[in-house]
Amino acid sequence: MAAGAGGDDLKLLGMWASPAVLRVRLALSIKGVSYEYVEEDFANKSELLLRSNPVHNMVPVLIHAGKPVCESQLIIQYLDEAFAGDGRPALLPAGPYERAVARFWAAFVDDTLLKAMYKASWSKTEEEKAEGRKQVAAALKTLDGALGEVAGGKPFFGGDGPGYVDTVLGGLLAWVRSMDVIMGVKTFDSVTMPLLAAWADRFGALDAVEAVMPDVNKIVEFSLAMS
Repeated sequence: MAAGAGGDDLKLLGMWASPAVLRVRLALSIKGVSYEYVEEDFANKSELLLRSNPVHNMVPVLIHAGKPVCESQLIIQYLDEAFAGDGRPALLPAGPYERAVARFWAAFVDDTLLKAMYKASWSKTEEEKAEGRKQVAAALKTLDGALGEVAGGKPFFGGDGPGYVDTVLGGLLAWVRSMDVIMGVKTFDSVTMPLLAAWADRFGALDAVEAVMPDVNKIVEFSLAMS
């Protein structure tokens, strides 16, 4: 059970190594919302999961007062609206334009960066993996530029504190660092992407992030077992 304001009517179905689940746990932790976490076994999915997400049968699924919400980015948006006020930090900005910009860059993380990461890690040929690594580097350089533009000198995409884009991108940090260990590289390079490299260190050091971030060595073991 995570600490904070929330209630016994909030439940998260997840899998510990999933970046999509991690970003939801980050959002809950940053907002200080309590919830029951239920670890799912992909080899034997629960009836609750199959009933709550009949379209995809996948995690994460947030169940609030008996009603399921699926897809990680939609869950984060829901949490930001359902648990607003009472001193809780907002993840999405107040202005409609700024909200649209945040949603654009969050979509970029999934549509461009995440797809490149999968290509770099799981492609069948070394040529495809090499092309995936190039695409990852290009996407991260784009995000480095976006951080400078969106944050305007502040420490996070969300400004003075972590916001929607920080949470979406932050869900990938454990996997990025595990891939660095496996391949002997440093993805968030302080020379080629100084803003993003500093952001990764800053975001990872937050108490709310450390509270839910999985151990990189465990992710390495899990990844090697999958390959």
